[in-house]
Amino acid sequence: MSVATEAALIRDLFDQIEEIEEVASSLSEDDERRHKLDGVVARALRKAPPVRPVVAGELLDLTEKTVKAWAREGVLAIHSREPRMLLDTVRLHEVLHLVAELRRAGRTRGLLDEVHRRLSDRALLDREDLATSLAQLRRGEGRVVRSA
Repeated sequence: MSVATEAALIRDLFDQIEEIEEVASSLSEDDERRHKLDGVVARALRKAPPVRPVVAGELLDLTEKTVKAWAREGVLAIHSREPRMLLDTVRLHEVLHLVAELRRAGRTRGLLDEVHRRLSDRALLDREDLATSLAQLRRGEGRVVRSA
């Protein structure tokens, strides 16, 4: 399959997912329909085939060399290396969101570092122990600890 054809198929999938995410985000956080739509998105992304770096570059508007460097740095998840490098579609979708958001904000330099920071922040915020601690903090539970 040609790069253009593969990129068009993945772009079409991502466009469909964007529409579902837009509808889901219009619902309240505790609405069961939102959780169902989020599940549909997650399943669609997990079922999507892995993506070649050249195609990811096309989608992210980056060079293939840059995409491979981002993969080596851990920003893009590598699905497999043999017989050729293929990238995880779930992480590619997440990075695509971040890159688009940064570019809309006028950030075009240092994208790798900024995307890496944001992914790290999200990973921290997804931790259950941190979520529990933040909820306790919001409720006023806990105590102030001062160093000596």
